[in-house]
Amino acid sequence: VMDIKTRDGNKKRVAGKVDVSNIGAQLLLEGPLLKLKDDRKTSISFILSGKGSYLEQASKVFYPYVESADGLPYSFLDLYGKVTLATFLSVPQFTFLTAAKSFGELSGSYIGTIALAYIPVAFVVFAEHIADHKNLSSIIGQDLLKDPGLSRTLLGDGIGSFAGALFGGCPNTTYGESIGCVAITGNASVVSITGAAVLAILVSFISPFVAFLDSIPACVMGGVCMTLYGFIAVSGLKMLQPVDLNDNRNLFVASVILIAGVGGLVLDFGSIRITTVACALILGIITNLMLSKKNTGDEPQQVIK
Repeated sequence: VMDIKTRDGNKKRVAGKVDVSNIGAQLLLEGPLLKLKDDRKTSISFILSGKGSYLEQASKVFYPYVESADGLPYSFLDLYGKVTLATFLSVPQFTFLTAAKSFGELSGSYIGTIALAYIPVAFVVFAEHIADHKNLSSIIGQDLLKDPGLSRTLLGDGIGSFAGALFGGCPNTTYGESIGCVAITGNASVVSITGAAVLAILVSFISPFVAFLDSIPACVMGGVCMTLYGFIAVSGLKMLQPVDLNDNRNLFVASVILIAGVGGLVLDFGSIRITTVACALILGIITNLMLSKKNTGDEPQQVIK
């Protein structure tokens, strides 16, 4: 009984080899379809080889004493190919598995530094949460801040962000991508979104699907991002429609927010960095407070419905 196993292709780089002799030749080509990385155990590799003999033709030249006019009657052709998937099912790199190993390194100073860095971000996220839900409300034609209510949406946002970060996903503090998907598809069904979320969780354990996503060219993803974030930007601009930009105060506040946000303004205080979105939000609030006028009994009040 013979147990013959063929080797896998190179998982990290493309390589090849060509051998030529007086009686035959062989060609070998191997490489990764999905490269093996330190942070990813999944890999797909290929190997292609071909071997052939031209002894029948070469023997007429190298062995003229052979009596047969057709040369030596020995020839073969061998073609071989193999695609290897390292793993079919794999467990994603959950954050809590890595964090559990570092609990002993926690200290009061470390927790204080994290608190100082992220407490200001919480106020930014709060304002972003309201703006995103107002934007989404304008798309679906229902005021989500009233039904189900701001308290419930904030609670769901917090639980979702906690669970997402615990398992290594992105925090769910921004709904911009969801708004873009809803605007593009026109589907705001809670059942559809929940089903898509469950399906995304399940397929994250299937290595071929993860490999397929990693193989999508950057130019294709660039086109998708242009469409998605274009819808997000336009949806945000729609919120400015009821704002009277002929009022210099409103114009100045909007100008400060846009210039700080588009210009990429950031502020660094030691190891703490206030990001562009946070700077734009804080400057917008301060500018609006500085330019606000107190209404008196003689001044008409404008009510925006």
